[in-house]
Formats: sequence, structure tokens, C-alpha cells
Amino acid sequence: MTRRGTYVCGIDAAIDVVGGKWKVLILWALAQQPCRFGELRRGIPGVTEKVLASHLRELEADGIVCREESYEGAVRRVTYALTPLGSSLNEALAPLGAWGRENLLS
Repeated sequence: MTRRGTYVCGIDAAIDVVGGKWKVLILWALAQQPCRFGELRRGIPGVTEKVLASHLRELEADGIVCREESYEGAVRRVTYALTPLGSSLNEALAPLGAWGRENLLS
């Protein structure tokens, strides 16, 4: 994984990877199961196709998400899934999600 710039601490580096509104929602959706682009788009209300495509490319470049192409005849199917690194990042974000549920969703 190559990122931009030098970091002050580990949190700084992690936030650089998941920064923005949509990346954590993409990670959450992919934790449930691998998804095709359209499934992700429908599962994350409000995200535009352009932003989703851009974030998926960034997460793929960082080794968080893998993109798998398959063909059924002439139809190309692209599926996105978490890599082991992406799964470990989701595990690290779980306590943050629990904090949000306990303190902000009640």
C-alpha cells in the first residue's frame, strides 16, 4: 500500500485510507458480501457513480478492495470484495461504529 505524504501517527495514516463520507460505507457494504458495482450503488444511497468508481479505484490501489472480472459469454461481470487487509481495516473500524451507535444513534 502506498499513500501520499508522511504521517504523524497511525490514526493519521488510517484516516488517509478511509477519509471521506463514502469509503467507510463501501467497506461496510463489502463486509456483508462481495458486490457488483450496481449493487454497491443501490446499497449506498446518495453516492454518485463517479464518486463510487473513484473511491473503488483508490481502495483497490491501496490493497483494501480487490476487483475481479469474469465473463458470462460476451457479458463482463465485475465484482468487488474486501482483501484480507480490507477485512482487518473493517475490524479496526468496528469499535468506532459501536461508539457511534451507543452515543449518537440513541
